[in-house]
Amino acid sequence: IFRNLRGKTMKPTSVHDIFIISFFVFSHLVRGVRINAASAPDCFTLYCFTQYCLYLQLEDCRSGMYPPKGPTYGNVTWYTVNLDLPPSERWTQVIKDKNTELITMVRTIKDMAKGFFNGKLVNLVDEELPLIVDTLPQPFNEEIKGIAAVSGIPLGEITLFNIFYEVFTVCTSVVPLVVNVNFQRGNKTVFKSTNFAGYVGILTGIRPGEFSLTVNERFSVDGGYVGILEWILGWRDGMWMGFLTRKVLENATSYEDAKNQLSQTELLAPAYFILGGNGTGQGCVITRTRINTLDIWELDMKLGRWYVLETNYDHWEKPMIFDDRRTPAMKCMNQVTQANISLASIYDVLSTKPVLNKLTTYTSLMDVSAGTLESYIRDCPNPCTPW
Repeated sequence: IFRNLRGKTMKPTSVHDIFIISFFVFSHLVRGVRINAASAPDCFTLYCFTQYCLYLQLEDCRSGMYPPKGPTYGNVTWYTVNLDLPPSERWTQVIKDKNTELITMVRTIKDMAKGFFNGKLVNLVDEELPLIVDTLPQPFNEEIKGIAAVSGIPLGEITLFNIFYEVFTVCTSVVPLVVNVNFQRGNKTVFKSTNFAGYVGILTGIRPGEFSLTVNERFSVDGGYVGILEWILGWRDGMWMGFLTRKVLENATSYEDAKNQLSQTELLAPAYFILGGNGTGQGCVITRTRINTLDIWELDMKLGRWYVLETNYDHWEKPMIFDDRRTPAMKCMNQVTQANISLASIYDVLSTKPVLNKLTTYTSLMDVSAGTLESYIRDCPNPCTPW
């Protein structure tokens, strides 16, 4: 029915897509839903949802969206984190301003944890995670303790929030906590980032004049749970992803130095690192397992590869049929052309559905040469895909 239903022809279904569809059907069986004539609407619902996602991929590439205006965006507040202060005091002002929102978000993550292992993960949060803090590297452990002290939130819950990438490996909607941070030492900017208040790692950042860095989730069976288990058992060769990216932004001296650290350091969870530099050909997507690097996909002008684009899937594999953001994004980038690329045209691409979707928390634009970071809170008006 996915190839031809009511005269609507679709692209051939790949083995990968069949696996995803089979997983969907299997999930219904696990939940006790029998796949027969009585439950046929479930299969039809999946078909309709897939068709809906494919329909949204037909949206024309947006233009004139920058500078952003209207009710579907918001500016992100700037804060300064003084790296010369003791670690426990660095985030005090941010947490005081965002404490109510942080309490709400931490409660949400803890509620999510109740769904794992019959709620036993919550016991781990309350009883064991406070003990894990002291095993985390400096200065992150002391910063986490300082955030817990200022916010009044239990240490275990703040720790969970800071390792949520490794625990859940999922994009989490934390819009009220989005902040821009200027990390300074000696009253001079070391790097800038768009952060979630209460999270001491980095997901999006720029070291002015040197490189920009963004993290995308990479889903894998050998994910963050395995890395955390190894950490708890005392096998601590891996680096927490958010701590590695911050360490790189704080200490790497060049694009090449950053690329080497990101590709060679063992991790607790798989990830994609999107790295941009300040010179010709300096741009790549680093595809990581927990242990090693699968691929470094770099700009190559000789091959006509003037951009690289990452949407949470290995670039050599096809994305899922109902989560194909890559195809419309590439279509829009190709329409822009290299000659017309700018922050404004990139913002247009990132504003085109389904590149823009319900899970889009913010859009960041970084210019390494100018050392600028612009971030905007996003909303995706209906009709809009959930991811």
